[in-house]
Amino acid sequence: MSETASLKGIKIGIAMCGSFCTFSKAFEQMIKLKAAGAELTPIMSYHASTLDTRFGTAEENIMTAESICGRGVINTIPLAEPIGPKKMFDLLIVCPCTGNTLAKLAAGITDTPVTMAVKSHLRNGRPVLIAVSTNDALSASAKNIGALLNTKNIYFVPFRQDDFIKKPRSAVADFSLIPAAAEEALQGRQIQPILA
Repeated sequence: MSETASLKGIKIGIAMCGSFCTFSKAFEQMIKLKAAGAELTPIMSYHASTLDTRFGTAEENIMTAESICGRGVINTIPLAEPIGPKKMFDLLIVCPCTGNTLAKLAAGITDTPVTMAVKSHLRNGRPVLIAVSTNDALSASAKNIGALLNTKNIYFVPFRQDDFIKKPRSAVADFSLIPAAAEEALQGRQIQPILA
């Protein structure tokens, strides 16, 4: 994001899926988006909002997201469904987006708060920005990434292999590029290069 660029007044939904190892990076970017003037609303999948892991308890993660955003978390399908009808967001960011959620989005499956949020938001032709984080990005999830790259109004944060020796098929978005990718998506453009 350039020094003069601003997201002031832009309404952004931040949808978190269960790639818990990247939550700290996601929270850092929420802080940056908020500092750029965006109005944020946290959204969490069932797993993201209910599972305790070595990266923090569900309660801690919800409290952190709500504290940064200044709004309560959307973590049920009924709470997510009105996102489209009420035109709640200018942009929806799925950060982190797991391989499971990638597959559901590519297949049109709507059975979590995050997939409902995306479906509801897309009905208005508004952009969705995906920050992928999955161990099978270059295997089972590759076809889903390809399908979503070819889907109107869906954009990706540039991603790269995160550990090509121990996890050769794994890829994670460069979370530091989320603000810049958000600005491009709001203009209907895919930030380049996609492969960081």
